[in-house]
Amino acid sequence: MISLRQHAISIAAIFFALALGIVLGSQTIASDLLSGLRDDRTDLQGQVDELTAENARLQLQAGASDGFESAVAGRVLANSLADRTVVLFTTPDTDPADVAAVTHTIEAAGGSVTGNVGLTDAFIDVASGDRLRTTIANVIPAGVQLRTGAVDQGSLAGDLLGSVLLLDAANAQPQSSPQDTALALETLRGGGFVTYGDIRPAQLALVLTGGNSGSDGNRGSIVSRFAAALDGRGAGTVLAGPPPSAEGSGPVAVARADAALSGTASTIDNVDRESGRITVALALQEQLNGGVGRYGTGPNSTAVTVGAVPS
Repeated sequence: MISLRQHAISIAAIFFALALGIVLGSQTIASDLLSGLRDDRTDLQGQVDELTAENARLQLQAGASDGFESAVAGRVLANSLADRTVVLFTTPDTDPADVAAVTHTIEAAGGSVTGNVGLTDAFIDVASGDRLRTTIANVIPAGVQLRTGAVDQGSLAGDLLGSVLLLDAANAQPQSSPQDTALALETLRGGGFVTYGDIRPAQLALVLTGGNSGSDGNRGSIVSRFAAALDGRGAGTVLAGPPPSAEGSGPVAVARADAALSGTASTIDNVDRESGRITVALALQEQLNGGVGRYGTGPNSTAVTVGAVPS
């Protein structure tokens, strides 16, 4: 007969064997798991290395493409903007490098930039809309009638600044007196809406943006409507930015999505590349001739550049 002591020992031995089996089994599983994870890590590292190498190749190709386009830009543009003038507008997120590069391209095309008006955060902030509209109402030049349909802040501001900084498309003459122009600009600057230096009216307008609409999705709409209103006052307007400007609520995206806006100012979504900067000059020339287009490689673009086969 098995004593209670022997029975307890037997049970303890069984539990000990089970525990030992679990420990040994877990070690085997852990070893297999670690081995599998090491293999996965090796595979992933290989994929990362391949993607890194591919990215490097693409960067080299893009750099070579920019270099080639820069070298032939003079022949491509060939005085396409000879004796033409352009006034430049920039949003707070515009890259200064894009401003300098586009200015150089316009000059290479035979044109000249007559000044740069910086639109401030207050200008494109919907919360400042009422104050901006009130400011505009107090500085409308004599003889200028703002469009009755321009009620939002972007359209109103574009209509006003177009009337003082763009030459009449029909006769290339100023639409406002120097005094009225100075009053409008100084009042807007005093209200914190714009910044500017030496400036004079021009035939064409270029609105450069960085495409970062921030947390307020209305900013893209304000900039796009501003560009469209400018287009109605002069010989033509181009709205240009880097790829993000054509996505989400970016200014270029909004302009392309709205049927009422897409037929006014031309849009370009790759101004950060040499091809986009060349397209800016060609699109300004096209605007002079009454044309409009959506250029680049982003959403809703119709061709990579002016004259290219539609995508």
